[in-house]
Amino acid sequence: ELPESWADMQEPLLEGMCFTLKYLGMTLVEKPKGEDMAAAAIRRIVATARVGAHKFQKVILTVSPRGISLQDADTKEMVENISIYRISYCTTDKLQNKVFAYVAQSQESGALECHAFLSPKKKIAQAVTLTVAQAFQMALDLWEATHAGR
Repeated sequence: ELPESWADMQEPLLEGMCFTLKYLGMTLVEKPKGEDMAAAAIRRIVATARVGAHKFQKVILTVSPRGISLQDADTKEMVENISIYRISYCTTDKLQNKVFAYVAQSQESGALECHAFLSPKKKIAQAVTLTVAQAFQMALDLWEATHAGR
């Protein structure tokens, strides 16, 4: 449950805001950002996800000014840690409005990957997107503050 004023809260975001989502999958993309690119990538991921009859991995996605970390909800094992500087785009899909997705550059290959997650409610998908946007702003503010004195 998110409090009404959660968008103004800075404290919890520094520690990291957690969301429990289902990981739908990943696809490679050509561009680092853009609504059309993201919508097409999400369509591909959702189509692929529907074909497979497997259960989706439940993950705890934690957003902070450092980036996004993914942890398996059942085993508590760390799945991935994505630096805020590698994330180029995030969105809630217009058609699949319970789907949150982000685009990040792979640390290993340098390729652009779009990762999509299913949230229980449209409001949660939007909250994740807004929280990532806030994390970007905070990371920028922190970066500017540390470089202002130089």
